[in-house]
Amino acid sequence: MKRTTVAIAVGALLIGGGTTAYAATSTGVPDAIKVPEGNKRIATYLGEGVQIYGCANGAWALIQPAATLSHRGRTIALHSKGPVWTSTVDGSTVGAAAVPGASNPRPNAVPELLLKANLNSGDGIFGKVTYVQRLDTHGGLAPAGTCANGAQTAVRYSADYAFWVAK
Repeated sequence: MKRTTVAIAVGALLIGGGTTAYAATSTGVPDAIKVPEGNKRIATYLGEGVQIYGCANGAWALIQPAATLSHRGRTIALHSKGPVWTSTVDGSTVGAAAVPGASNPRPNAVPELLLKANLNSGDGIFGKVTYVQRLDTHGGLAPAGTCANGAQTAVRYSADYAFWVAK
């Protein structure tokens, strides 16, 4: 059941997700999730997909995201557990971890975050990324209430992902 749920969620993303264009914005980022000086933004992409939750001890816990990132209708990257972003254009990868305390709550949505890169591979767009911001989030919250141990669910969400490199 668990693998089936994840496979269905990822399959739905690959078939129907990642087709919305995005126009980057640069204003209104809360101080808590601003990127440190000495970095410059190289790209911002719209992420659409699901947050996959599993039930353990009667409570929902995040297992992983599964999303596609797109720009002007073209799929640019896949977002998965780690979190990791992998370019579908050049194969480069960035992995990151949340910066402690760098979170901004959003009503009825997963929080906006600042993440610091801890893994880079390849010479492409993600090869030298230093920071990732998850901005303008919609949806993706774990279901309310208790659950049956072993259950899984996928909750739709969207967010803008901004990628930064050292100047």
